[in-house]
Amino acid sequence: MLFKNQIPPVKSVTIHMSSEHHHHHHAKGQILFLPILLNIAITVAQIIGGLLSGSMALLSDAAHNFSDVLALLFSYIAARLSGRKRTLKQTFGYKRANIFAAFINAASLMIIATVLIHEAIERLLNPREIEGNIVIYLAALGILFNGISALLVKKGADTDLNIRSAYLHLFTDMLTSVGVFIGGFAITLFGWYWVDGVLTILISIYLIYSSWEIFYSSVRIFMQFTPSQINIEEIAVEVAKIEGVKNIHHVHVWKLDDREMMFEAHLDLEADMLISSFEFILQKVGATLHQYDIHHYNIQPEWVRDDEKALINNQDH
Repeated sequence: MLFKNQIPPVKSVTIHMSSEHHHHHHAKGQILFLPILLNIAITVAQIIGGLLSGSMALLSDAAHNFSDVLALLFSYIAARLSGRKRTLKQTFGYKRANIFAAFINAASLMIIATVLIHEAIERLLNPREIEGNIVIYLAALGILFNGISALLVKKGADTDLNIRSAYLHLFTDMLTSVGVFIGGFAITLFGWYWVDGVLTILISIYLIYSSWEIFYSSVRIFMQFTPSQINIEEIAVEVAKIEGVKNIHHVHVWKLDDREMMFEAHLDLEADMLISSFEFILQKVGATLHQYDIHHYNIQPEWVRDDEKALINNQDH
């Protein structure tokens, strides 16, 4: 098989990029450090406050904040790992660490939201007396600390699935604290204990809804499904237009992480040719794939080889 990366394959450029890449991931890890400390502080404060006030809302908010601590720790470790260099034992490095963290984060949020709904229904059926002032103060602390944390990680959330899941944890937890804050006033002013349960259910439904996209995206990457923006048939048509190419088959396209795409295929040639001639065809294939943002590809040249010529091969190798 012939392996082809970006053209031209200059070693010095690759080394420079990997060093830059490492600093990039290190910086991402640093972004998460202060939010981890802030969330540990909120969690401890709200557990104590929940026990003192008798508020299940504060305890569930504390549980949610503790999930933030775990989620951010996962994201922090993953960001540091995914910046590590590739080795003979880890040929892709730790690129998928951030996808694994995003999957755990999204899945844990959905589970926690389900538990919160169950608790909220239980609370609506059996209302308890709650000390509203403690709830108000600690919910306000939650809004402040989660707001600061969300702002700190927002910059990295647009380009990284893992950081986005951390941001989502923080932002939705801020909303939870807003709900608890409003609930605290409703309890203090009107004695409406039921508001607490209703808000918890609404916020939990939103949590499940917002986590689904990250959960689904990370599962697609793990299952090595074709990236949603890629049309294999369209690529095959474009490659078949290249002079000297007879057919492209046994195609696989997958994502290594939420950005880097991989492509492999067998290429039937019109004639028996020298490797230097094939290199010319390969450059054109590379240029075509670059248009689809695919920069890592692996093409196997074939001539009069008797194999299945379908785009997707369903026979076991």
